[in-house]
Amino acid sequence: MDRRLFVCVKQKSGVGEDVAKALKKELRAQGLKSQDIDGSKWRNHVQTCNCLDLCKKCKKGPGAALIVYPEGIEYGNVRPGDVAELVTEHFGRGRVLKRLHLD
Repeated sequence: MDRRLFVCVKQKSGVGEDVAKALKKELRAQGLKSQDIDGSKWRNHVQTCNCLDLCKKCKKGPGAALIVYPEGIEYGNVRPGDVAELVTEHFGRGRVLKRLHLD
């Protein structure tokens, strides 16, 4: 199965691209580019997109918005410095990172 991380690059100047690059690097560094979950092989892919329609939820902070599919988990105000924690929690431990989670 594939999991996709869509990162908005339109919302904030440059930060979306930086977050996407950091996500790719961190998934590799933590050995989570592919993983076994409940006996199924999952591959994690990072993709950029022009709009996720999350601007109102992001509160115009300095970070980017992203959505993880197929879960549909939305994160906002994500900065490159948040990526290691996000990857550890969401992909390594299977828990939503509450401080960046959008309701």
